Amino acid sequence: MAKETVEVPITGKIISVDVKAGDAVKEGDTICVLESMKMENPILAPVDGTITEINVAVDQVVKPGEAIAVIEY
Repeated sequence: MAKETVEVPITGKIISVDVKAGDAVKEGDTICVLESMKMENPILAPVDGTITEINVAVDQVVKPGEAIAVIEY
């Protein structure tokens, strides 16, 4: 199986996590919501697959390049 790592695009704070390990996702599904500069940015699944790792939690501050989740497809 191939793996896709979803990375943080901008510095911000995680305000919701919408999936957990083991969940099936479709391309475009919201994985989590990142708040940056008072804007809410949904982080979307880039591929259809299964979440194998979630590396963020609500209220966590994240920086670009950090892994949010890993999707197997």
